[in-house]
Amino acid sequence: MNTEGKQDASGPEDLRPIHQEPEQKPSESPGSHDEERNAASASEPDEGGEVADRRTEAEVVSSPPGEHEPATGESTPAFEVEKAPPETLGRFFSEKPPSVIEVAPRILRNQTRRDLLLFGVGAIAALTGIGLILPQETLERIGVHRRTAAGGKEWFLNRALRIDDDVAEALYSQNRMVPTYTKSQITPLKNNYNGLTPDPSYIPEWNLTLDGLASGVSISLGIRSLLTRFSAHEQITRLVCVEGWSAVAWWSGLRFDDLLQAYPPMSQARWARVESSVNTDASGNPDPYYVSLDLATARHPQTLLATHFNGQPLPVEHGAPLRLLVPVKLGLKNVKAITKISYVAEEPKDYWAERGYSRYDGI
Repeated sequence: MNTEGKQDASGPEDLRPIHQEPEQKPSESPGSHDEERNAASASEPDEGGEVADRRTEAEVVSSPPGEHEPATGESTPAFEVEKAPPETLGRFFSEKPPSVIEVAPRILRNQTRRDLLLFGVGAIAALTGIGLILPQETLERIGVHRRTAAGGKEWFLNRALRIDDDVAEALYSQNRMVPTYTKSQITPLKNNYNGLTPDPSYIPEWNLTLDGLASGVSISLGIRSLLTRFSAHEQITRLVCVEGWSAVAWWSGLRFDDLLQAYPPMSQARWARVESSVNTDASGNPDPYYVSLDLATARHPQTLLATHFNGQPLPVEHGAPLRLLVPVKLGLKNVKAITKISYVAEEPKDYWAERGYSRYDGI
């Protein structure tokens, strides 16, 4: 209620008593005053009534604004805020008693037994894995004197990698696209050649050899033939390295799927071996680089045989004149300076898988 405005307009001294003598009007005649005095004396209350009226008047004056009955001409409030008793608020904020859920003893025993068995199996598997992975010195330091064969550790780690690869391969979908970016989001891409960056003297004699085709013959293609025969596709995607860094880059080239359609592999082919014969080791000696790539990933719409980087022909440090770009794989699958692609039925050898890394490397 707007009680603040009422207090400003009229203080307690302005309140009128309930029984008040009407004011005389100057226009009335003298005879009318006698009649009004007689009427007033006839209706004048006794002493007890006067006390009651004074008490009522005192209550009206002392009552806080907003609690008295509105006088004539005073607006009636639109609504009253009803305060809840303290005990009601206490019940509202008090904590409710917990509900009781009854479970049959037989069901409860079965669930408890099953949870205990699963926990036990998981604990044993975790301890076994830790025992296989930890070095022998660490095991002896914690009181375990069982000697684990090196072959057992290698088998366990390889099996763990294999399970990870199987899960990634099962989750693969040709319809799932990796995020694309704008040119304003491009970041620097460092030269991460495996070994030394090769000397560019190989570029004039470079060509791409295709083997394992349905035609039964090998084909050699130059970079000019690839650029003129196939349509160029551009994409700005993120290259993710197994070392923990990533970069957004602008690539252009032909789709791997277009190459497969133009030069179909043999019917039993399921894999592609992509290799570079110009790769070198850290000392500059020839160190051919090769990876295994499943044909399902090769046919992905975002898998390119890139010829351009950031709008310019590929530089040597990024795999001139042709490199593999597979955004759904880790960077180690993105072979630079490709010289040969072979289609085979069985999974081929992979450079890093032979050195203890994963073979599928999906992201």
